[in-house]
Amino acid sequence: MTGLGAFLDRHGAVIRVALSRVRGSSPREAGAEMFVAAEGMHGTIGGGRLEYMAVARAREMLTEGTLREVMDLPLGPEIGQCCGGRVEVTLARMGRTDRRAALERAGAAEAALPEVLIFGAGHVGRALADLMQHMPVRAVLIDPRGEELGRCAARVETRLAAIPEADVATAAPGAAFIVATHDHGLDFLVTDAALARGDAAYVGLIGSKTKRAKLDRFVRDHGAAADTTRLTCPIAAGPSRDKRPEIIAACVTAEVMTALTTHDAARAPRAHTPCARMDTQGAEVREGPRG
Repeated sequence: MTGLGAFLDRHGAVIRVALSRVRGSSPREAGAEMFVAAEGMHGTIGGGRLEYMAVARAREMLTEGTLREVMDLPLGPEIGQCCGGRVEVTLARMGRTDRRAALERAGAAEAALPEVLIFGAGHVGRALADLMQHMPVRAVLIDPRGEELGRCAARVETRLAAIPEADVATAAPGAAFIVATHDHGLDFLVTDAALARGDAAYVGLIGSKTKRAKLDRFVRDHGAAADTTRLTCPIAAGPSRDKRPEIIAACVTAEVMTALTTHDAARAPRAHTPCARMDTQGAEVREGPRG
């Protein structure tokens, strides 16, 4: 069950709050939605004063019994925001059909999330899992050591794999691969397999410049076809010299999410639309600029 499914099961009366139209700068895009109950909410339309006002009005609607309302809000000094755009927010009480449609959208969005495969359930691998569970990805922690996987408390898939490099082949196109196993030989095998796919959004290997040079030599000596120029190694190679697992994991998470979003944008470019709105079913209706 998705997080939205659990939320809807817990709450009887729920208002769907959606950005049905966006003009100019806005915290979220047209179609962004959240769900508001008397004592809880799920999702976000961007936070700030805009969301505060929308949530407050949604709860008033629950008390009043109002079924539907549209708010037209300038994102400027009038409401204490400085985005500069203008949004139309549609608030509607959800019936059974609305709930079913929302769950279908949530399920489709979850199925389309990019995969992040973390090889190695050591300190860094587990720290990565802790962060990735909060990202819009499907994270998998892979290790041949069951006892190390058992120490992972994150809400991610854990996979006991006798031959971890074999899991590379079954990953979805555009996946990200983070390699941080307990064995350098295994690191090289997994990394070589990930690079050889040619469609990875990110391939990162924990280690030093010396380890990178050894991997280059390994690939050359074994006649592998992998292109090591697409490899990120060392990972988390920013200005920080802090080597605590949590810090490394935070830096790598930023690298991976940047790679995934830019890779996705490159694969599916969208023309810029100055003005967009959503119909009542959540489908985008494109419009040209207005005078």
